[in-house]
Amino acid sequence: MSIKGPIGPAVSHHLTSEINAANQQQAPLIIITIDTPGGLVSSLRDINQAVLASTIPIACLVYPKGARAASAGTYLLYACHISAMATATTLGAATPVQMGPSAPSPDKISPANKDEDSKNDNPSPSAMEKKILNDAIAYIRSLAQLRGRNQEWAELAVTEAATLTATEALALNVIDLIAASPLQLVTKLDGSVIELGEEKITLDLKGAVLVDKQPSWQNQFIATITNPNIAYILMIIGIYGLLLEFYSPGIGVAGITGAIALIIALYALQMLPLNYAGLALVILGIVLLITEAMVPSFGIFGVGGIAAFVVGSIFLFDTPLAQFQVSPLLIGSVAFVSLLFFVFVLGFVLRMRKRAVVSGQEAIVGANATVLADFDGQGFVSLNGERWNAISPHKFSKGDNVTVIKIDGLSLLVAKIELNTTQHKEASNGTCHH
Repeated sequence: MSIKGPIGPAVSHHLTSEINAANQQQAPLIIITIDTPGGLVSSLRDINQAVLASTIPIACLVYPKGARAASAGTYLLYACHISAMATATTLGAATPVQMGPSAPSPDKISPANKDEDSKNDNPSPSAMEKKILNDAIAYIRSLAQLRGRNQEWAELAVTEAATLTATEALALNVIDLIAASPLQLVTKLDGSVIELGEEKITLDLKGAVLVDKQPSWQNQFIATITNPNIAYILMIIGIYGLLLEFYSPGIGVAGITGAIALIIALYALQMLPLNYAGLALVILGIVLLITEAMVPSFGIFGVGGIAAFVVGSIFLFDTPLAQFQVSPLLIGSVAFVSLLFFVFVLGFVLRMRKRAVVSGQEAIVGANATVLADFDGQGFVSLNGERWNAISPHKFSKGDNVTVIKIDGLSLLVAKIELNTTQHKEASNGTCHH
C-alpha cells in the first residue's frame, strides 16, 4: 500500500481496511510506502491502531527517492514493526502544527536565554499548547519504547521539529535499515527475526510476490468528497437546492439534487475537522442573505450576510493544514455567486410568487366574460375565447359583460360587473336581491 500526499480520512480508510484484510488472509508481510507532508491526528491514530493490532508484521518504507515522512509520517514510521527508508529521503518535523511557530516549547527555553527571551516579549505556550505538545511527546516516546528505537531523537522531532536523512536515521537507531525499493526491502528482510507481541517470528519471504493494493472505488469516492473544497461545494449546493425548492415548488429536481448533495456533504464533514462555529457563521450568512432578498434593507442584511459567510467559510475546518482548508479563491467565488443568487434569483422567485395567477381556476375566478345569447338563469358566455356554460340568478342580454364569481363543476357562476361587494358575496352563496 502507498501513502502519497496528506494523511486524511480516505488514506486512513484505505490502509485500515487493507491491513484488516491482509490479517484475515494471513499474508507474511505488509509493506506501506510513505511520502507525506503530514496529516490529521485522528486519521493517523486510526492507522496506527490498526498497525499495532496487526497479527502479521508491517514494514514502513519512505519511498521513492526524494520522499519524506514528515510530521504524521514520522509517528507512523515509529509505529511499524519494521521501519526503513530509501536513500535521499527524510523524516521528522513532528511538532504538532496547532502549536504554531510563535509558541516555543519549554524545552527550547534554557536558563541561559530565559532573560533574553523575556526581553523579546516572546509569548510562552498556553496551557492548551502544552497539553498538545506533551501528548505528542508521550505518544511518540511510547511508540519508540515499543519498537526499541531512539526515544531521545523522537522527542526532539516533536519539541524542536528535528529532521534526519536516511543515513543519519540508521546511525541513530531511528530506522532499522535502508532499502532502495519495496522489492529490495523484501530481499533484505528474508530470514529476519521480528518481535510480534510476546513472540518472535522469522520472516520467510523466499518466492514472495508483491501484491499492489490500490484504493477501491469507495476509497476514491471518500477521497473526492473529503477534499475540503468538494465538501464545501456540496454543502452549498445542498442548501441552495433545498431553499430553491422551498420557495419555488416544482417537479422536485432542485430539492432532490439539494438533498443528495447535502447528505453527501454531511457524511464528508463528519470525517473532517469541522469547526462548528464556522458552520454556524456560514448558516447565519445564508439566513441574512435570504432576509435581504425578502425584506429591503438598503444592503445591511446583504453586507452582513456576505461577511458572516466569508468568515465562517475561512474557519469552517479546524486545522492549520493548508491541504484541509477551503481555498480562499473558492470562498470568494462562492460568496459572490451567493450574493447574486439571493439578491437576484431568489428575489425574482419571491416577486413571481406575488404576481397574479394567469392559469387554472384561480385565474378564472374574478375574470370578465361576455354573454353569447340572452338568457335568464342559465346560458352561455365567452371567456378567453372559450364557450362556457353560465348560471346566474340575473337576466342577461347578448353582449353583456359579466364577472365570474365561482366555478361549479363545468359551469361558471356569473354576476353583473356593477355588483357591489355585498352582492358578490350573496351571489356566491346562491342568493340575490330583486
